[in-house]
This record gives sequence, structure tokens and C-alpha cells, in this order.
Amino acid sequence: MIVGILKEIKSEENRVSMTPAGAEVMKNNGHKVLVEKNAGVGSGFSDEDYKKVGAEIIDTPKGVFEASDMVMHVKEPQPSEYSMVKKDQIVFTYFHFAADESLTKEFQKTNSVAIAYETIENPDGSLPLLTPMSEVAGRMATQEAAKYLERAQGGRGVLMGGVTGVKPATVLVIGGGIVGTNAALMACGLGAKVYILDMNLNRLRKLSEFMPKNCFPLMSSPATIRELAKEADAVIGAVLLPGAKAPKLIDEEILKTMKKGSVVVDVAIDQGGCFTTSKPTTHGNPVYEVEGIVHYCVANMPGAVPMTSTMALTNATLPYAVQLANKGWKQAAKDSEPIKLGINMVDGKITYREVAEAFNLEYTPVENFL
Repeated sequence: MIVGILKEIKSEENRVSMTPAGAEVMKNNGHKVLVEKNAGVGSGFSDEDYKKVGAEIIDTPKGVFEASDMVMHVKEPQPSEYSMVKKDQIVFTYFHFAADESLTKEFQKTNSVAIAYETIENPDGSLPLLTPMSEVAGRMATQEAAKYLERAQGGRGVLMGGVTGVKPATVLVIGGGIVGTNAALMACGLGAKVYILDMNLNRLRKLSEFMPKNCFPLMSSPATIRELAKEADAVIGAVLLPGAKAPKLIDEEILKTMKKGSVVVDVAIDQGGCFTTSKPTTHGNPVYEVEGIVHYCVANMPGAVPMTSTMALTNATLPYAVQLANKGWKQAAKDSEPIKLGINMVDGKITYREVAEAFNLEYTPVENFL
């Protein structure tokens, strides 16, 4: 199979979907790898690094799309790329269709095979291709909250961990999954008082076993969120419904009760955001205020640390990319339930139920194509 690695063109996105080491593995499996010129530069990988392992450098994205059977991205294809996608071409990337109706409907027109990193799901319910970026985003969420609590950045002027004789910041983390756990661990490590909320009692038990003593796992409810938001200096939204829109858990009325200069970090913004006042921002212009509360809603947080993120992402995606290349998407889906769950769209038909339901569109089971 010919596999194309595209340069990211979303604002300030410096990751790349495959490292040179990953390209070498693809090559060793008998596949040809095409890499768009300078695709890896933002992550610290030169064109020469890819050439050394047998990849071919292509000058334009159009050239990559035209020659490839499968193309890989990190973020969703941008409007300038829609017309380059070929019928029946595999496009393997983070799509987050349920949060973007325009992308969903436009991508239907490509008649390609859209396989989404974020909906590949293991039998235990874990999301192996979201996990590494969730780890990065969770840890970054706390770093950014600490930064924007500084007065010079528009915050309250509170040091996350406090100092001797002065109490630390209070951090509320909503969601006890990978993002929330990493955010809470970072906040605890800085010395903050941390509340982490989840609706799964078994998950709360596990969190109680290994989280530091300055972390308090609590059952999530609207009343608990309202109460703790008033106390919090920073709120990190870390909820996820696989492949679906994020639930709205904090509205403007709750914001009005929060301390002025507090910070909210919405890590769920890729899935529509979990605060009603959230709107996607960029690394170049990451924050805005509503009701005196600083909002950080960058939609590609791991893109700020591309070297770490790219290596972590390739570690996770490469085994699935190799399966798709070795077997073709149909046989790979027959052999792997996780890959089958990753298939969101085939030949213009939506094959992931939550995406169809998000926009009241027709759902077609992927089995119809297998």
C-alpha cells in the first residue's frame, strides 16, 4: 500500500502523524511511504530523516493525496484539502465529526473511508489512540491553568501550590478519565487542593487508591459542580463521550458565582466543549473572558509540545496503521473490532451511530460494507 504522511495546516499545529521510525516500520512491512515536504520539521524531524529510512518526499499535499491509498493526518482535514481526497481513499486521523456538522457533511461528499483515531475502542472501553494525547492534554491543562492564574495573564494572581503560611489554589477537575487523572496528578504535584469528579463509582474507588492525599475524588452531580465551582480557582473540563458531543456541565449562571480571575480550561473543546461559554481558541490567541472568568479553549493543546506529542502518537497509531496497510480496511475491520469501531464514514454513509445522531443524519452500520 502507498501511505501518505501529510503536513499539518491547522493553525499552529506542529505535530506530524508519523515519525521517521514509524515510516521505517511501514517500509519494513513492504509499504511505500510518501511524506509531504517539511511535514516533520515542527516536531524536530527533517526531510532527510525520512529519506534515510526509505520514505519519499513529495512537494505538495495534492501530490500526496493523488498517489496514496491511505493518507494520515493528526488533525481533521481542512477545507482546502476536501477536494483532494479521492473516492475510496482511507483517511486516518482525529476527525471529531460529532462536534463539526460542516466537516461531517463536506466529508460525506468525498466518498472516502474516514477512520477516526478517537473512536477506535478496546473491549474494555479504553480509547488507545486518544490515551497518549489525553495524557499530554491533561498535564498541559494544569500548566495552562497555573499560568493564567497569574495576574499578568489576566488571572487572580494565585500561585497554584501556595507557599508556607498561604493556602494553595483549589482546582476542580470534572471527569476522572485519562485527561482528568493526569490534570489532577499535575495539580496535586504542584501542591494544589484538588477535587476530581466522576459518575462511575468504581472509577472513584480506583482514584481513591492511588491519588495523592491532597486529591479528593467525589461523585459528580450538578449540585456538586455548582458548589465546588464557587470555591475553585481553576476548573478543568475533562469529560468525554466517545465519538459524541461533550455534555455541557457549567453554564453562565455558574460562571457568575465563581471568583473573578478564576480560570477554566476546556479540554473537551474538540468535542464541542463542556462549558456553555466555550469556543475554540488557538495557541496564538488562547484565552478570552466571560463574566470575569478566563477561558482557555485551545482545540489542539498537544500541538504546543509537538516533539513529545508526535512520538507518543506514533507509538499508539502505528500498530493500527500497519494493520490497515497490510490487510486493507475491510479485512482489518473484520479481524479487529477496535478498527471496525474507528470507521466513521464509508462512501458518503455515516457508519458511527453517535455522529449520525449528533446531526439527525442517516446511520448505516459498517457491516453493510464488509
